[in-house]
Parts: sequence; C-alpha cells; structure tokens
Amino acid sequence: MTKHSARIVTNEPPRVGDTLATLRQAQSLSLDELSRKAGVSKSMLSQIERAQANPTVAVVWRLANALGVPMGDLLGNSRPPAAPAIELVATHATPSLRSPDGLCELRILGPIELAGQFEWYALSLQVGGALESQAHEHGTREHLTVISGSLEVVSGDAQQRLKNGETARYAADRPHTVRNLGKTAASAWLVVKHPA
Repeated sequence: MTKHSARIVTNEPPRVGDTLATLRQAQSLSLDELSRKAGVSKSMLSQIERAQANPTVAVVWRLANALGVPMGDLLGNSRPPAAPAIELVATHATPSLRSPDGLCELRILGPIELAGQFEWYALSLQVGGALESQAHEHGTREHLTVISGSLEVVSGDAQQRLKNGETARYAADRPHTVRNLGKTAASAWLVVKHPA
C-alpha cells in the first residue's frame, strides 16, 4: 500500500446529536420550531439529539439549511460554536402546557437536560383552575411560591391555603393538586426537586 492510497477507515457514522443541540440552542430554537423550519419530525429531532438515531444525508441537508450552517458543521468537520456566556430564551421559545379547560397554564422554564432532577415552572391559574398531578418518584418535593392571588395546595390528605408571597414546600411522591379557589387569577413559581 502506498502512502497515497492509505486512508483511515471507520465504521462509526458521524454523531450529530450534540452538535445539533448546540446549534439549535445557540439560535434559541425549540424542537417544534426547528421541526417546522426543517420539515423533520419533532420525534426524529429528539432521537438525533439523544444519539438514538443517525440522520440520513437528506435530513442533515434539511437541518443545515434550517439552521443556516454548512452540512460539514453538523457532520463534525468543524467544531460547533461555543455556548454563549449568557443564553437568552425568548418568550415564544418557552414551551408551555395548558389544561383541557384552558384554566391552567404551566410554562416550562428549566432546561430539558435537568428534567427528572430539578425543574422549575411559571404557573398561571384562572379562577377555578387546577393543576392535578399524579405521584412522582419517592422523595420528590415541590416548592410553590405565590406571586399573585391565592392558591390551595393539597398533598395526600394535607391541604394548605397560600396568599401572595407565601411558599409551600410539600411531598410530591403522592397525588397532589394546586387549585385557585380565589376570586381572581393567580400565578406562582413552581420548583420540583427530584431525589438525587
């Protein structure tokens, strides 16, 4: 074999998940937004970012176009940009969940990589609205701080009313509910701490 024909052969395809996640976050794009821009399903994007799937060349091309970067950037031919010193998440890029009756909205403020460890949310409850939760894993606790209005927390058989500025800390490893029994809309910060 001459030195001109020598080449390194690898059976491992390039892993684009970490690079894709870094580029997407640098542009403050949610999975939904990138899915729409690239024409690639959200579930496929999630699998790629978690290294559970490797995309086809066509998918890499669509993602590169949607992100405005060369294909080589996604394939690891160049280093992804460093994470910014301050990452800004635009209001429209903050995912939220809404109850079927529309009386409860939970904005997901914590980054996805901390889910299952430490999570925080902005909770808005209209009059009569409720956030009802099943038991989380053993040892999980929630911390709820009311920032406007008043709320009631029920954890198992215990219940507590909270006024503006008050905080409740309670077991979340049993069914639990946060309700707005007041006469005006209420909002709160909700922090969920899972066991280490």
